[in-house]
Amino acid sequence: VQLQAFGGGLVQPGGSLRLSCAASGNIFGINDMSWYRQVPGKQRELVASITGGGRTSYTESVKGRFIISRDNAKNTVYLQSNSLKPEDTAVYYCHANIYNSRGLNIYWGRGTLVTVSS
Repeated sequence: VQLQAFGGGLVQPGGSLRLSCAASGNIFGINDMSWYRQVPGKQRELVASITGGGRTSYTESVKGRFIISRDNAKNTVYLQSNSLKPEDTAVYYCHANIYNSRGLNIYWGRGTLVTVSS
C-alpha cells in the first residue's frame, strides 16, 4: 500500500492550498483517513480526520479554516486549507486505517511541505 500526497507549496498569509492524498495497492477498504502535521522539534499533530461515513473532526486551531473530505471511489482524502497563517507552516502527512489481505493496518504518506510566508 502507498499513500502519495500532493499539493504542498509556498503560499502567502491569507492564501489557500488544497492537499490531496491517494491510497493505492492492496486495499479492501479504508476506515478513517486523517491529516497530521509536524514542525521540526515538535510532536506530530493531528489536524483533521474523516470517517468512512464522512464524519469529520478538526483540531481547534484550524476549525472554520480547513475542510477535510474524501472520495471513496478514488481512495483519496483532501484537505482544503484556507486563510492560512504562518503558524500553519509544517510538513503535512496523510494517514489511513486500511483493510487489506494483511488485516487492518495503519499507513502513512511521506509528507508534503506547506510554507506560509510573505
